Amino acid sequence: MIRDITLGQYYQGDSVIHRLDPRVKLVATIVYIISLFLYKNSPIVYVLGFAFLALCISLSKVPVRFILRGLKAIVILLLITALFNLLLTDGEIVFEIWKIHITKEGIENAVFIAIRLMLLIVGSSLMTLTTTPTQLTDGLEKLLRPLQKLHMPVHEVAMMMSIALRFIPILLEETDKIMKAQMARGADFESGNLIRKIKALVPLLVPLFISAFRRANDLAMAMEARCYQGGEGRTKMKPLIYRKRDAAAYLIVAAYLGIVIVAGKMLRIPLFI
Repeated sequence: MIRDITLGQYYQGDSVIHRLDPRVKLVATIVYIISLFLYKNSPIVYVLGFAFLALCISLSKVPVRFILRGLKAIVILLLITALFNLLLTDGEIVFEIWKIHITKEGIENAVFIAIRLMLLIVGSSLMTLTTTPTQLTDGLEKLLRPLQKLHMPVHEVAMMMSIALRFIPILLEETDKIMKAQMARGADFESGNLIRKIKALVPLLVPLFISAFRRANDLAMAMEARCYQGGEGRTKMKPLIYRKRDAAAYLIVAAYLGIVIVAGKMLRIPLFI
């Protein structure tokens, strides 16, 4: 299960999506997430979102099975979210037993929130799978550069976000190793009630935190040894330059958002907020 999380990992490739400017992929991901939350439950919006995502996955040449593997890690989150929407939404009752009421609106919300979360996770994972941490840092720094006028440490913020994403697969791999080592010593993480399972996690969490702090300290020492002084005055080996394919990608993303908005207006779908 731990190895199934794909968010933060990079998949080596040479596709059109891989060669796009990281700023394009960041903006496209933000626009895609906005499009998913722009209107309330509407099949047409999710069909358009699925079609756009399928096109991007096809162009990225990342195996679909590898991308969908990341959904296994959020199955519990999906089930809990869907269950809360199913049981706590008021409306037309279709099923009732004791004090439990299942409504038509609850079923609708549960289905659509699960679809929305799956599309969101897959879309976000595709960005990290096709963008290296260095490119991600450079793209974030370029996009946030106007905030420097407000004295915001843009380079440091971009660096922290990039390191956080990069550490996700590293910590997951470390967790898997520690869990296997503890199980070899007789640790049981599955049986027992909830309290016993929580107590069983102590031998896992303590060495994991120690390992995380050690890695953070090693990274800080490595940056100091290389005389890292932040973003001011630093140059880039590979500066970001927009190309024709990036302009075409921006047009495709704008066209997708425009189609979603037009479809929502024509079908008179209420806004999410």
